[in-house]
Amino acid sequence: MKKIFMLLTALLLTLSANAQFEEGKVYAGASMTGLNLSYNGSKELSLGVSAKAGYFVADNLMLLGEAGYQHDGKDMPNQFSFGGGGRYYIIQNGIFLGANCKFVHADGGYNDFMPGVEVGYAFFISHTVTIEPSIYYQQSLKRHSDYSTIGLNIGFGIYL
Repeated sequence: MKKIFMLLTALLLTLSANAQFEEGKVYAGASMTGLNLSYNGSKELSLGVSAKAGYFVADNLMLLGEAGYQHDGKDMPNQFSFGGGGRYYIIQNGIFLGANCKFVHADGGYNDFMPGVEVGYAFFISHTVTIEPSIYYQQSLKRHSDYSTIGLNIGFGIYL
C-alpha cells in the first residue's frame, strides 16, 4: 500500500509540473544572489536581489524581464541592473536552461552590458510556487577579469 501511495504521489507531482510550462502561462519570481555564493576578481562578498516577470510564448519556452540591485563589499559601488532573456525547460520536471543580457549601472559612472547563461531547476513546493536554485555565469564586456561572475542563485517563482 505504501509503494502505491508513493507512486501516485510522484505521478501527481509530475503532472502538476507539466501543466505549468504551457504556452500562455505567466511567471513572477524573485531571487537572492550572493551571501558569498558568487565570486569574481574585484569583490569578495556579494549580496543582491532581483525581480523577474515572464511569459510562456510556446510550451517550455519563456521570455523574461528582470530588474536587480547588487550591494558589494570592499567599498564597491552599488549596482542596478535591468535586462531580458529567456528560459527553455528541457523536460517537464523543471530543469531549465537560460540565456540573458543585462545592462548594469554602478554608482560612480560604470556601465556594462553583461550577457549570461544559467542552468537550474524549478522545484514545485505547491501547484504554482517553486524554489529555483540555479548556477549562472555573467560575462562582462567591459572588464572581463574583474567583473565576469560565476555564482549560485536561490529564487522563488510563481507560475500562473
